[in-house]
Amino acid sequence: MASMSNSELIRALQQVAGEEHVLTSSKQTRYYRTGFRSGEGSAVAVVFPSSLWIQWQVLQACVNAGAIIIMQAANTGLTEGSSPSGHDYDRPVVIISGKKLDKLVLLNEGSQVLAFPGTSLYQLENALKPLKREPHSVIGSSCIGASVVGGIANNSGGALVQRGPAYTELSLYAQVNEQGELTLVNHLGLELGDSPQEILQRLEALPAESNAPATDKMASDREYIARVRDVNAETPARYNADPRRQFESSGCAGKLAVFAVRLDTFVAEEQSQVFYLGTNDAAVFTEIRRHILSSFEHMPVLGEYIHKTAFDVARDYGKDTFIAIKRLGTDAMPRLFSVKGYFTSVLNSVPLLPKDLPDRMLQWASKLFPQHLPNRLLQFNARYEHHLIIKMSGDGIAELNRYLASLFGNESEHGRADKSNATANCAYIACTADEATDAMLHRFAVAGAGVRYLQVNTEEVEDIVALDIALKRNESNWFEALPSEISEKILPPLYYGHFFCHVFHQDYLVKKGYCAKNVKKALLAYQDTRQAAYPAEHNFGHLYQVPPETEAFYRSLDPTNTFNSGIGKTSKQKRYGGCC
Repeated sequence: MASMSNSELIRALQQVAGEEHVLTSSKQTRYYRTGFRSGEGSAVAVVFPSSLWIQWQVLQACVNAGAIIIMQAANTGLTEGSSPSGHDYDRPVVIISGKKLDKLVLLNEGSQVLAFPGTSLYQLENALKPLKREPHSVIGSSCIGASVVGGIANNSGGALVQRGPAYTELSLYAQVNEQGELTLVNHLGLELGDSPQEILQRLEALPAESNAPATDKMASDREYIARVRDVNAETPARYNADPRRQFESSGCAGKLAVFAVRLDTFVAEEQSQVFYLGTNDAAVFTEIRRHILSSFEHMPVLGEYIHKTAFDVARDYGKDTFIAIKRLGTDAMPRLFSVKGYFTSVLNSVPLLPKDLPDRMLQWASKLFPQHLPNRLLQFNARYEHHLIIKMSGDGIAELNRYLASLFGNESEHGRADKSNATANCAYIACTADEATDAMLHRFAVAGAGVRYLQVNTEEVEDIVALDIALKRNESNWFEALPSEISEKILPPLYYGHFFCHVFHQDYLVKKGYCAKNVKKALLAYQDTRQAAYPAEHNFGHLYQVPPETEAFYRSLDPTNTFNSGIGKTSKQKRYGGCC
C-alpha cells in the first residue's frame, strides 16, 4: 500500500465516485463523523458510492492510498462503532456510506432475503408485511433507520425471544489480506461469476424477487431456542463476545466491507395477545421466567421488562417519541430521526446556542399534549415496582392464560393477597389491542428517555452511563443492588430489557460533579462480580475493551488494521503497531 497526500486521495475518490458523491469540508462531514449518541473524530472524506462496483473501486482507491476505511450505513450505533473516534489515527480516515446502496431482494418467495449495505430494517419489515413474514427484529432499531448489515456486523439482539442475535453464514464481503491486497469473498451461496466487477454487477442486476439454491449454511441463529430454554446454564444466552456467533461478516464490527448478506425471514403470527404483569417482588418474575422457558410447549414472542423508575422517566421524557410513532406511524420515524440528528449536529456547532436544541424544543412541545398512556398501565405503575410485558401467539395464548390464572387467580388489576408469598402483591391483565400497542411503544420510548433527561437537566446531571449486560441464564438475583459508593453518585437507575433472554439495558444518570468515566469503571467492576457479559447487543464500539478472543477474530479478518481501526479499544496503528 503506497501512501499519498490527502488531496491526492480526495481526487482519486472523486474520480471514482463523482465529485457530487464526495464530501470533504468539516461542516459537510460533521454529521457522519459524529456518533449517534456520543463520540466524534477526523475524516478526510465521506463517500457515497452509487453502485456496488463503484464501492469496490472506492475501497481499492483507499487501499492504494494506505487509508483507514470506516464502513457506515445509517450511523445509528449506540457505542460509537460506525464513526471515527478522536484525532489520533496514524493514517487518513475515509468514511464510506452505504446509504445509496439500499436494494433488497426477496429470495424463494420471501423465505430469505438479500440485503445490501444501506438496506434498512424498516425497509425489510415493510417488504415482508404483504407476505405475512417478519425480519429478525421488529420495532426498535427499525424505527431509527438502522441497517440490516449493521445488525449482522454487531450481532444485534432484539426483543424477540425465539430469534436470538442477528446472524448469517452467507455473505459477500471485501477484506484486505496479509499482503495488503483487497480481495472479494463470495459466500452467498449464489453463482455470480469470478471477477469482482462481474460478481458485483450481476448481484446488483438480480430482480427484486429471485430464487436461490438451498444451502446447509445458517442464515439465522437456529439453535437459539434450545439455548435460551436452558435456564440452569452458567453462561448468558447471547452476548457480543460469544465466539459461537462470530463468523465472517457476523460480529465483524466493521472489520470487513460487507456488500450483501443473505438472511432468513420468519412467519408472522396470525393471532397474538399481550399480557401486562406487575409485582413488587422480583422473585415472582424469576419464577415465571424459569417456568415458561423450561416447561411451556409454546415459547413467548417477547418478554420485555420495565422498572418503575424507567416507566416514570419515559412517561415524561419519551412522550414525543411515543406520540410521533402513534400519530405518524413507523414509516416516518427513520427520516425524522435522521433529520433531527442532522440539525442537532449543525446547531451544536453554533457558539452560544444551548446544546441539543431540537430535543429541548421537542421536550417542551410534548408537554402541550394530554396524557398518552392507558389508565390501566398507569394504575399498574402506581402500584407495582416491576413490570413485564409478555406477548404470546397461537396456542401459547391459552397456555399462558392458564398458567397466570394458576398463579394469581383470575385476571385482576389488584392481584391476589391470598396466594403464597412468592406470588403475593402482584397481578396481570390481558391487554386490549390499543393497550398492547401503547405498552410496546412505551417500552420503545424508554430506550431514549435517559438521554433526553440528560439533555434537558444538565444542571443536575453530569452525564449518562448506558450499559447493556447479559446475565447468566440461571441467575436468580437479576435485579441488582448497587453498593453505596456507586449509588450515591447517580440518580435512581433506569432498568429495562429483554427479560427471557436475560439481557438488560441499564442507564445510570451521573450526578453533577462526579466523573462519569470513574462511575462507569466502578459499574463494570460490579458487573464483573455478577459474572455478567457486556456489551450484550450493542457491540464494543469505541467504548468497551474487547476480550482477547474477540480481538483475535478481528485480526483474522483484517490483519493490516485497515477497517475501523481502534474498534474495541484496539490499536489504531497500521498492522496494530506490530504488537502481538
